[in-house]
Amino acid sequence: MHDRDKVKQPLVSIIILNYNAGELLVDCVDSLLKTQYPNFEIIVVDNASRDESHKKCKARFPAIHLLENKENLGYCEGNNVGIRQAGGEFVVILNPDTLVEPSWLSELVLAHQQTGPGLYQPKFLTTTDHRVLMSTGNMIQLFGFGYSRGKGEIDTGAQNIIETIGYASGTCLFTTMEIMKKIGMFDPFLFAYHDDLDLGWRAALQKINSYYIPKSIVYHPPEGFSFKWSPFKFYLLERNRQYCLLTHYSRSTLIKMLPALILVEMAVFFFYWRRGMLGSKVRASLNILKNLNQIEKRYSQIQKERLIGDYQVIKNFHDELAVPKAVADKKSNVLFNRFISRLSRLTRTVI
Repeated sequence: MHDRDKVKQPLVSIIILNYNAGELLVDCVDSLLKTQYPNFEIIVVDNASRDESHKKCKARFPAIHLLENKENLGYCEGNNVGIRQAGGEFVVILNPDTLVEPSWLSELVLAHQQTGPGLYQPKFLTTTDHRVLMSTGNMIQLFGFGYSRGKGEIDTGAQNIIETIGYASGTCLFTTMEIMKKIGMFDPFLFAYHDDLDLGWRAALQKINSYYIPKSIVYHPPEGFSFKWSPFKFYLLERNRQYCLLTHYSRSTLIKMLPALILVEMAVFFFYWRRGMLGSKVRASLNILKNLNQIEKRYSQIQKERLIGDYQVIKNFHDELAVPKAVADKKSNVLFNRFISRLSRLTRTVI
């Protein structure tokens, strides 16, 4: 592609946050360099990795921009560091354990041209079997749970049109720099997990939709390399779910939902106990109590910036919940989902 063709296309800044990703990071960048879209920059932000994967990647690919944090700032602030240094009209947040199809970025840019401002995610297929889906769009459940639609299913092309979804996955999230700054980037308090759900929910409150783009293909391992399913991950997921509920719903909505939320709290308590993760659940709730002042400040900011009410937003929320097989056996999954779904449908009638 000639330089004159390159400048005709807006610059896209691709931000990869690295933390001990090893050869996965090198493979990811190598895959990106086969991208057909002619005008992009690659920014690798390293969160104080000990395996020197970032240095090996820079040595292999000198053209990348490398930013080195002195400590692990977490997913949220780590990516924010990259966003602040990015020079593109568009920005992509991309996990280091992904691989991309050559047309992935062109399809995202084209979708934006056709659809307009928003948050976008591609179709995710597993790196181990390209027939198996990882996500055809991420969804928000009424009680603040997030899940990937279609995960583990065979790709039949059933979801093969551009669709509005609950939120764009942080595994690969595409938007304009203008939208990212308008929403307020990632919330550092969350550290990791539900950060993309939080971003998509805040965007929805400002009438900014999230979209699924099936012609953009990105591959991702069946389970990511970072944290995997650990007590710390369970802790962050539950703490951040509660945080989003307390900061995104209006107080009047929370009061109406209170009886249901108490029942959900009991169900989640039992679910964590069955998984041997009760300590993570207790720690999550205690941390929420510890940070009530910060939560109140965040709540005030989000409510001040919102443009639409909860009733309009939750029209795109779901009642069901898909729990990953790695987290719960089939029986527990069915029972938990059945309870949550019925309670969710009932709660909608009072909001």
